[in-house]
Amino acid sequence: MLIWAIANQKGGVGKTTTSLCLSRNLAESGERVLLLDLDPHASLTRAFEVPSAPPPAGTHDLFSGHDPDLRTLARGTAIPGLLMVAAQPALATLERRGATQPGLGLALGRALHRVRDDFDYVLLDCPPTLGLLMVNALAAADRLVIPTQTDPLALHGLADMLRTAEMIERSRRRPLQRHILPTLFDRRTRSGVQSLEQLHDTYAGRVWHKAVPMDTRLRDPAVLTAAEAPTGRGALAYRSALRWLLETAESVNARKEAA
Repeated sequence: MLIWAIANQKGGVGKTTTSLCLSRNLAESGERVLLLDLDPHASLTRAFEVPSAPPPAGTHDLFSGHDPDLRTLARGTAIPGLLMVAAQPALATLERRGATQPGLGLALGRALHRVRDDFDYVLLDCPPTLGLLMVNALAAADRLVIPTQTDPLALHGLADMLRTAEMIERSRRRPLQRHILPTLFDRRTRSGVQSLEQLHDTYAGRVWHKAVPMDTRLRDPAVLTAAEAPTGRGALAYRSALRWLLETAESVNARKEAA
């Protein structure tokens, strides 16, 4: 089982859209995929039209101290092979509890370890803030995928996210692969083109050589969660991005085996 954290400390960069597109593309290729919503704003949960009242069972239960089984929290989707675990507003209270309740920093990792034989991939849609939830995700992940809007302000957020990843990598004492996915690219703007060039110049080898373009079809949650695969240039770009991520993983594994 491989665990991918989809994270950025800046909001509005296409994080949830990236989580949805990558997870459904993996499922459509025949993989068993589990998608977790770790964001108290629950955008991913709303995209799947999970009722908010009463609050659904979901990711907050992993931090309750009762160690529930992720398989009992997962719910089916219209996409064959893809299960998801909903977020709850109570996730926002975890930061206060983390100071007094030991063990919360590794709760997610423990839950994922128990289902390691049930899924091929787990994708974690992280909140856009550095805190207990993001630390849990990065501590458990094999790979960090950072969606990054192609504008100057987003590049500052990317630098912060990479520093956080380095800190977590040192703490957990095992490598955390980091890959950058340019999103919301508008080739008509000078700032967009220049930001994409800067990404390639600064982070060569870690950044996808293409970019996910602006595409209004990706803003419709019903399109992203329907049984029928979405179409359009944005959806095609995410399929290409997934191929790059999988090829990069194969290359890294080959180098490890050769070492």
